[in-house]
Amino acid sequence: MAEAKTRSISFPRYAEYNCAFKYIVEQALGCKYVMPPPLTKRTMDLGTKHSPDFVCTPFKTMLGSMIESLEAGADTLLMTHGLCRLGYYGELLEQILRDLGYQFDFINLSEYDMSKKKEYIRIVRRINPRVNPARFLAQFMEGLRMVEYLDEITGEYYKNCGFDAMDGAYRRAYREFLAAMYTAQGRSDVESGYRAARSAFSSTRLDKPQRPLRVGIVGEFYTVMDAFSNLELEEKLADMGVEVHRWMNVTNQFLRYGSGQKNLRVKIRDLCQYDMGPTSTANIWYAKECAERGFDGLVHVKSAACTPEIDVMPVLQNIGADYKIPVLYLTYDAQTSDVGLTTRLEAFYDMIHMRKKVL
Repeated sequence: MAEAKTRSISFPRYAEYNCAFKYIVEQALGCKYVMPPPLTKRTMDLGTKHSPDFVCTPFKTMLGSMIESLEAGADTLLMTHGLCRLGYYGELLEQILRDLGYQFDFINLSEYDMSKKKEYIRIVRRINPRVNPARFLAQFMEGLRMVEYLDEITGEYYKNCGFDAMDGAYRRAYREFLAAMYTAQGRSDVESGYRAARSAFSSTRLDKPQRPLRVGIVGEFYTVMDAFSNLELEEKLADMGVEVHRWMNVTNQFLRYGSGQKNLRVKIRDLCQYDMGPTSTANIWYAKECAERGFDGLVHVKSAACTPEIDVMPVLQNIGADYKIPVLYLTYDAQTSDVGLTTRLEAFYDMIHMRKKVL
C-alpha cells in the first residue's frame, strides 16, 4: 500500500463532480488528486473491450476512466457503493484491472457500512492516517458546498442557456464557473466563483418567451447527469429553445432527500407503493411533478441493461396517458449514434412545439 503522503488518488470521471472530489482529496485528506482525462471515445473503447457483455454502460465508462486514471499516474482508486448492481461492480472492476496487470490500492466503499459514522473514520484513516479530524470535517463540508453550488448553477444554466441574447455570454459564464471550481484552493475561491457565476447570469440578457417550451428530464443516475454519456442531451434541447429541468443530481438525491424518499413515495402512492430501484421513486415523483406543473414533455434517460429504469417505464407511460404529456424514451449504449439522437430530439421538439400551439 502506498504511504499516505505519496498517495495519488483518482475517481472515475463523472459529469463535473470531479472538481469536488479533487477539492476533498487535496484539501480535506491532504493527498494528491489525479484528474481523470475527459471522457472520449477512447475511454468507451477501453471500457467496452475489457467489460463483460451484459453489464450496464456506466460500468464500461467507469472501467475505461479508471484505466486512463492509472495511465495518468494514480496509485489509489476510489469506487462508490450503490443500491443496484453498482454495489457489486467495485469487486469486478478491481479484478479486471488487476488481470490487466495494473498495480494499485483499491478502496471500495461497498465494503463499508455507510450508515455508520465510524465507517467514515475508517475510510479517512485508511487514506491518510495523519489527517486531522476537525480539519477534514471542515474541508469536507466545503467540498459538499461546492457540490451544491455546482448543481444549482448547472440547473440554472440549462434552464436559460438556450435563450441567451448576448452572443454566448451565458455559456462563457458557466465555463468560467467550472474553471473556478476545478482550480479552487480554499473556501474563498469556491465562494467567489459561485458569486461571479450568479452575477454573470443575472446580468445576461435573455430573449425568452413568456411561455417557453419546458421539458423535464428523468432517468438513471449516472447517464442522466453525465453529458458525455447522454451525448449532450440537455445542451441539444436547450439549443432548440427549450427550458430544460432536471431534478436528479447529487444534491437532491443524497444531500437533501437521502433519507426522505419515503416522503416522495407518499406523493406517488397512486402510481406505485414500493421502491423499484435506487432512483425509481424520485424519477416517478418528478415526472408526475412536471406533468402537474404543465410541462410540455418528458424525456426518460437510461443506459442499456439498466433493470430499475426498465421497471419505471410502464409507470411513466401511465403518467403520460393520465396527464396527456408526451414522453420520449432514450436508451444509451456504447454504440448510440449522436446523429440518431439528434434526429429523435428534433422530431420530439416538433411534436411538443406543434402541440403547444394547438393547446
